[in-house]
Amino acid sequence: MSESTSENGKRDWKVSAIIAIGALILRAMASTWRFRITNGDVIPTLRARKQPFIFAFWHGQMLPLLWVHRREGVRIVISSHRDGEIVAGIAERLGHRTIRGSSSRGAARALLSIVRELEDGVEVAMTPDGPRGPARKFAGGALIAAQRVGVPIVGIGVAASRAWRLKSWDRFMIPKPFSRVNVVYTVPTLVTATSAREAEGEAPKFEALIGDAVVEAERA
Repeated sequence: MSESTSENGKRDWKVSAIIAIGALILRAMASTWRFRITNGDVIPTLRARKQPFIFAFWHGQMLPLLWVHRREGVRIVISSHRDGEIVAGIAERLGHRTIRGSSSRGAARALLSIVRELEDGVEVAMTPDGPRGPARKFAGGALIAAQRVGVPIVGIGVAASRAWRLKSWDRFMIPKPFSRVNVVYTVPTLVTATSAREAEGEAPKFEALIGDAVVEAERA
C-alpha cells in the first residue's frame, strides 16, 4: 500500500468516526430541546399540493433544522469542502439526502442538480450565505433555481434560549441541552424575475424575508 493510499484511508476513517460521534451527540442533545414552531403549517400545505419548494436559512442556524426535518428526505445542498463532508455525513444519518457543491466549488453541477430535483417534485434546502459567507447575504443560487423552475422559497429563522456560538464566520449556533428553540417559517415567496440575472437582483428582498423570521424567532 502506498503512503498516499494509507493517508487517505486514515483520513477516511477519521471522518467516518467524527460523523458517527457527531450524529450521536446531536441526537442526544436534540432530544432535550423544546421546540416552538411558528407558521409551520405552510410546509404540510405545500406538500399536500405536491408543490416543490426551497427551504432557505442562514448557514449558522442549520443544526436545529437538521433535527426538525429529519427523516423527511429533504435534499440539502452542502459544500464540497472537507468540513462539508462531515456535515453531509451527519445529515444523511438523520435521513436527509445531499447535493454537494457551493458557490466556490462545483457551483454549476450543484445548480443543475437542484433544478433537476425541484422539477422532480423534491424539496431542496439551501443556506444562501454558505459555505464561507459573507454571513446573512443571499447569494444567487437559490434565486436562480427558484426562478428557473418557478417554485417558491420558504425562509426560516431560528433562535435558541441558550446556545454555544462557534468562532466561525457564521457564528454557528449549537443550542445547549434543554434549551428552547424557536423556528419561524415565512410565507412561500416566488422569485418574480424573468431571467437569472434579474433573479439575483432580488437578493435584498429575500435577505429581509429571512431576517424578519430571525427577529421573530428571537422575540419569541
